[in-house]
Amino acid sequence: MSKNKKIPFESWLGVIALACICLISLANVIVRYATDVSFAFTEEYSVFLMVVLAFAGAAVAARTNEHIRISLIEHHLGKKAKCFFYTLQWLGSIIVLGLVAWYGGVLTWEEYTYESLSPGLGYPTWIYLIWLPILSLTIMLRCTQNWLERLRYGDVEVEEQS
Repeated sequence: MSKNKKIPFESWLGVIALACICLISLANVIVRYATDVSFAFTEEYSVFLMVVLAFAGAAVAARTNEHIRISLIEHHLGKKAKCFFYTLQWLGSIIVLGLVAWYGGVLTWEEYTYESLSPGLGYPTWIYLIWLPILSLTIMLRCTQNWLERLRYGDVEVEEQS
């Protein structure tokens, strides 16, 4: 990576989440084989960190235009049709992610209000769930940045930037 490229926050978040998953899983395996006792927190933390990793990766992919999509139709369209197609893609993403953010926020609020606790460790579940709407909004922002850049410059690879 060159000096002038910025690494987006989501990339760092994904790296940290993956490193934590690896460390706690490795520690759990070592302790389990050495003592026949397992750490209680590893599954709960690993699942949470896996969700954070997936959403952080989706945000980076949305910004850099590397998300999974079928681009066969895009390659055979003219400039105006491509702009329309890009807008449809963006709109579909915004609707789905908006629903995820909304219902994730509602679920987080309900878990907070009812003081629900996680089954494994007994932590408040809203601590895990608050990341769902936050990271959904982040992906929406990155989708919008990518959409605007694609409208301006066409379907070129977008450099990683925040």
